[in-house]
Amino acid sequence: MVIGAGSGIGAAVARQLIGRGPLIVADRTQADVEELAVSLGADAHPVGCDVTDQVQVDELFDSVGRLGAVVVTAGLSGAQAPARTILDVNLAGTARVLGAAEAKLGAGSVGICFASASGYRTAEEPDLMAVLADPLAPDLFERVERVAPQAASPHVAYSVSKRGVMRLVQSRAFAWGAAGARILSVSPSLVATPMSLNEEDRNPIMKDIAASSPIGRRGRAEEVANVVSFLTSDLASYMTGCDVLVDGGIVLLDPERMAAES
Repeated sequence: MVIGAGSGIGAAVARQLIGRGPLIVADRTQADVEELAVSLGADAHPVGCDVTDQVQVDELFDSVGRLGAVVVTAGLSGAQAPARTILDVNLAGTARVLGAAEAKLGAGSVGICFASASGYRTAEEPDLMAVLADPLAPDLFERVERVAPQAASPHVAYSVSKRGVMRLVQSRAFAWGAAGARILSVSPSLVATPMSLNEEDRNPIMKDIAASSPIGRRGRAEEVANVVSFLTSDLASYMTGCDVLVDGGIVLLDPERMAAES
């Protein structure tokens, strides 16, 4: 299952995983995944699912027997929505999916949640980490804003939400392990997807940041999908509860410069 498969990295992940058997490709609007499903063939099944709606998430997993792999790429950037919505989709949405998935786990099940290299810019402040440990709190935004007022900015909320995803994965690793399953997060950085390019239109300095990285360019969606393909395979059978950076080395750039330019 790939949730957020309508475009970008999610669609690239779906193309990587289709050869492993029946695949649900889900997105907020079913029409966004119907064309993808046609291109993938009879084993791909398009479903509409909004991760902010627990009922829709539960219905999605009700249609599944034992879960092979679930990849949650659904998310919003700082240019797409206000801070409250970003936290609800990126962090609480991921938590809703994991909660529903856990009833379907079995030996060999794998969960991959999408964080971001920008999550590494959120300091491990104890008060904030305590708030992020309860991502389904109905007043999540207010609680985050209380301990980190800067998170009222959508771009800061994005980084905070992605740090929360990393923490969520760490916190669920033992429960998944008890079921014979693994769970990890993946943190891409500047990848040439419609969402990222929209961010660049609003913040052209992002192009310079990519050029300044050790690899010296943006990533491609297929490069991130290759990592997900590995992590969901038996080749990665001893990996769980950690974050995997796929960022071209961007986190190695000077943090002060990054903060000033973003």
